[in-house]
Amino acid sequence: MDNLITANIRQRPVCSLVSIAGVALGVALVILFTGLSRGMSNDLKRRSQNVRAEIIFAKPGSLQLMSSVTNLDTEYVKEVQQVEGVEAAVPSIRYVSQSGKGFGFEQVEGVDWEPFARMNEMRLVEGRAPQAVDEVVIDERKARDNNLAVGSVINLFGNLPYKVTGIYTPEAGPRVKMSLAAMQDALEAPGKCTWIYIKCRNENEQAQVAQRLSEKFRDFKIQFTRDVFTSVEQSIPFLGLFLKVLVGLAAVVSALVVMLAMYTTITERTREIGILKAMGASRGYIIGVIEKEAILISAIGLVVGFVVALVTGFLIHRVYGLVFEYGWAWALTAAVIGLLGGALGALYPAIRAANLDAVSALSYE
Repeated sequence: MDNLITANIRQRPVCSLVSIAGVALGVALVILFTGLSRGMSNDLKRRSQNVRAEIIFAKPGSLQLMSSVTNLDTEYVKEVQQVEGVEAAVPSIRYVSQSGKGFGFEQVEGVDWEPFARMNEMRLVEGRAPQAVDEVVIDERKARDNNLAVGSVINLFGNLPYKVTGIYTPEAGPRVKMSLAAMQDALEAPGKCTWIYIKCRNENEQAQVAQRLSEKFRDFKIQFTRDVFTSVEQSIPFLGLFLKVLVGLAAVVSALVVMLAMYTTITERTREIGILKAMGASRGYIIGVIEKEAILISAIGLVVGFVVALVTGFLIHRVYGLVFEYGWAWALTAAVIGLLGGALGALYPAIRAANLDAVSALSYE
């Protein structure tokens, strides 16, 4: 029986390759999209959690991870610093820019480097802090992943060149940072910022400090940093729903491609099926042969899909710097989709073949 299954696959290489490609496409899409979502989410969350400020001070509507709003006057920094329990207050502008390589996005942060680095226990391992309006510093991972060094030029805000003057560690917030003045100049927002980072003198008293800030600044949003910096899935509306729809579509694509290919091959093999029935093959035997053939094709497509996803993910990371994380849960989901989709797709053609009349099948031309 196994020889019959492999012989059928070898005898019709085009149909088999189309089926394998259909299953591989569905599996690769699931792994790539979920891996990209998971990788970017965890990377962004990890970097955001490295920010040592306990409280963020902003206007309502600005406390979003992907925010590019600059509606807060930096003059509030002086007033915030006067609140009891506040050790430091550092204004920041976050801007989401298209990646310099034209794929994905790049978060850029404008801060006064010295107070920001002191607040977050960061240090420059190479070069110096940004000073001019066309200078930036980057973290070690971005430098490593993109083959950048002090003196390199990166494109931001569409296609504007910025010179890398320093490399810092550890990673905290956006990987690219420029001076607050340079960001204000680029966005034509003098004296403005997105929010103000607040570091408490005593970390255990952050709730009391937040209460004092809320009482003094009733029209502003006071929120703990740990609550603001959530994952990408929570920051982008309906991303979770999109991934579920993608998984469903991948299953449908795999099933339809296998069903079409198996239906075509069964039509071509009508006379062969008649011979099997004439030799005493039962309906269950014929369905089993066709189902096993579909599962074998799906298994090959599953392997191909995994390989394509891994290679593509590696290339995208190397070329564009986007982070991929492959989870076992989604890998298992992709495997089930590939195998189950192929098996279900072949079910109707298998039943149809099993129900063929032996005499009519033998006389089929």
